[in-house]
Amino acid sequence: MNLRHLRLIAFALVTLGSVVVGSAADAKRPNVLWLIGEDFSPDLGCYGAKEVWSPNLDQLAAQGMRFNRMFTTAPVCSASRSAFMTGMYQTTIGAQNHRSHRDDGYTVPAGVRPITDWMRDAGYLTANIRVFPAALGFRGSGKTDWNFTYPAQPFDSDQWSDLKGRQPFMAQVNFQETHRTFHGPKRADPAKVVLPPIYPDHPVTREDWAAYLDDASELDRKIGLVLRQLETDGLADDTIVIFMGDHGQAHVRGKQFVYDDGLRVPFIVRWAKNFPEPNGFKSGTVSDRIMEAIDIAPTLLAIAGAAKPAKMQGRILFGDRAEPARDVAFGARDRCDETVFRFRTVRDARFRYIRNFTPERPFLQANAYKERQYPVWNLIKELGAAGKLTEWQQKFYLSPTMASEELYDMDTDPWSMQNLVGSKDPAHQSTLARLRSTLDRWLTDSDDQGRVLEPAALAAAVGFTKPVVTGAAKQKQSKQAN
Repeated sequence: MNLRHLRLIAFALVTLGSVVVGSAADAKRPNVLWLIGEDFSPDLGCYGAKEVWSPNLDQLAAQGMRFNRMFTTAPVCSASRSAFMTGMYQTTIGAQNHRSHRDDGYTVPAGVRPITDWMRDAGYLTANIRVFPAALGFRGSGKTDWNFTYPAQPFDSDQWSDLKGRQPFMAQVNFQETHRTFHGPKRADPAKVVLPPIYPDHPVTREDWAAYLDDASELDRKIGLVLRQLETDGLADDTIVIFMGDHGQAHVRGKQFVYDDGLRVPFIVRWAKNFPEPNGFKSGTVSDRIMEAIDIAPTLLAIAGAAKPAKMQGRILFGDRAEPARDVAFGARDRCDETVFRFRTVRDARFRYIRNFTPERPFLQANAYKERQYPVWNLIKELGAAGKLTEWQQKFYLSPTMASEELYDMDTDPWSMQNLVGSKDPAHQSTLARLRSTLDRWLTDSDDQGRVLEPAALAAAVGFTKPVVTGAAKQKQSKQAN
């Protein structure tokens, strides 16, 4: 074989390689529409909630997959979003304290980036939609709320009109509904709402719970408009739709606390019709698989055909590159507003274990945000002073300290009311030892940055000074307004 032949072969190999690479790069890939509700637990009709009207999300669940055990890694927006947008535990990247690092130039560790950066590198338009066609009658909130400084532009666009001509895209729509203050049209009957037994059965509580469900119904209405616009623009069959909450419900023991009501969120996925369903996904089914919100980022990269970054802690959920399902989900809460706690938790399919590193502080430790926005927070204090709480409510909410450890059987005690740490049952003690050990390993393996609390002066600097409206006064104001 002479030199000319060798050159021809080399040219052919290079050309063939270019064709193969080009074909992979040009292969059609699905769009992603990522819908995020704020401060929202699985309080939808498809999850069994009453006095809520959610036909659009119920239909989305029927068309796709509904997941029962999706947990965020923090029970407050900024820490949770910092985690699921990077695919990393907030405690690993130093983003665990609520609304921290906004002005000090702190950036995430090397090798960690928001999912928008990785998707842009994979050829996706990234968008956080604020502006819709005028006929929809509302705007997206455009929320990011990350606990780190991001020096670049995280999204390419905030305009719905950009999506059709710039595919594939990964577009978020952030909805303010279900975050206080509630403002949805009144539909739920306070007399008919199903109150958890952890809260006092009182008109203030019932009105507040109904208002939350009304916001859930309004959230569903707006999502229905977005989904219909997706159809109108001819994008629906090429688009995977994801719906989730950014953390649990905006109630006294939900947001900011690491029980299921603070960490468990709805997670619904509808696959794009023009793309085959991947391994691990089957439309029209319900899954009890344990998942963490940080798993969304690597899953999106797998959908885009991109590699999972080396440091990313989330797991790929679907497809040929899907990683093993989780046995447990972890969660953490650190400073929220001016209020310093440090909780760490692990949840398996049946039990939740919580470790409290600040047990000397009461549950109702001063928090101006909750005192101002949560009428039941203040109602509990008023009813407690009047001797009108149940024994459990009085002990849990108004004790001067908290338990250093908690263990709950979520199958028999879904509202986490019976702490099993002191149980004499050998099975409970075995579970306690196992989950203690599991949490210890995670704290070490994830390099938990919350082991050192923020200075007290820094925590105090983020407090609020607006006047507090108590539960009874809140009810009186509501009646006067109506």
